[in-house]
Amino acid sequence: MKIAILPGDGIGPEIMAQAVKVLNVLGERFELESADVGGAGYAAHGHPLPPATLALAKAADAVLFGAVGDYQYDSLERALRPEQAILGLRRELGLFANLRPAILYPELAGASTLKPEVVSGLDILIIRELTGDIYFGKPRGVRECPDGPFKGEREGFDTMRYAETEIRRIAHVAFQAAQKRGQRVTSVDKANVLETGQFWRDIVTDVHKEYAGVALEHMYVDNAAMQLVRAPKKFDVMVTGNMFGDILSDCAAMLTGSIGMLPSASLDANNKGLYEPSHGSAPDIAGKGIANPLATILSAAMMLRFSLNKAEQADRIETAVKKVLAQGVRTGDIYEQGTHKVSTEEMGNAVVRALG
Repeated sequence: MKIAILPGDGIGPEIMAQAVKVLNVLGERFELESADVGGAGYAAHGHPLPPATLALAKAADAVLFGAVGDYQYDSLERALRPEQAILGLRRELGLFANLRPAILYPELAGASTLKPEVVSGLDILIIRELTGDIYFGKPRGVRECPDGPFKGEREGFDTMRYAETEIRRIAHVAFQAAQKRGQRVTSVDKANVLETGQFWRDIVTDVHKEYAGVALEHMYVDNAAMQLVRAPKKFDVMVTGNMFGDILSDCAAMLTGSIGMLPSASLDANNKGLYEPSHGSAPDIAGKGIANPLATILSAAMMLRFSLNKAEQADRIETAVKKVLAQGVRTGDIYEQGTHKVSTEEMGNAVVRALG
């Protein structure tokens, strides 16, 4: 099984090194091949998603991704900025379904910003549509305003749009996931303001007819954001569009104690996927050895489960992470009084030891 290893920028190489270390002690025969991406891709090859990197990603059975983004490239034209690499991979690989589990481990209840009684036992799966919406919609750009009270001024504009097929396929992913969990789906939109939101709601409602055993609730995105911090355990599976999902999943990440704990999977129609931590490249702490690698390690576990059909090995990694947390081992982002603060590498070593 071939795995493309794309460390990227900032803390990407540090956290990726720990995930690779974990994969290497599982006793499986993986072919791991690394390539530059993001700012590293631009620096080495003049483009954030070099042709060789894209070819590797397409040829691999799965992609393990670090993070992209670096302040030094902010002045580049948009098409050459590091973040375009992940957008390009999603588009080129057809990765339309983003799965972000937000699970609060019992040992981290005190690290959450909410009271333990509000978040203890939290287990949410956020499913975000990944290749449509305002991030990919066209036309977009900067132009002279053609009408309205500011006619003649410069304006920036983007287009929010969804085709029926895009909504149907992500709705099926959500309902099928709920069948294996708590049988509840909350679809998040802004149907009271946006035509796209009402269209989303209508299509999800229609798809729901095929899943009689699953309950469906619709919720406006502003209310969903409020409920995530008010009563997060009311949710089971949340499904929403690209932009709303981007925001809500980061909000949910903090319920778990740290965004450094949140893995993710981005899947195509055949469950080939790209797996990455939900956090960014954090260039301000790069090279300091303080980043939390657990989200990347848990993303590797998701990769084993969803794309490589190695559920037993995925279980081993997740159990090892729980064991390490139970031992009181913590990186700085989840550190509490009475626990043992460790570096990025030491956390990776602790997971390896827990794997036996």
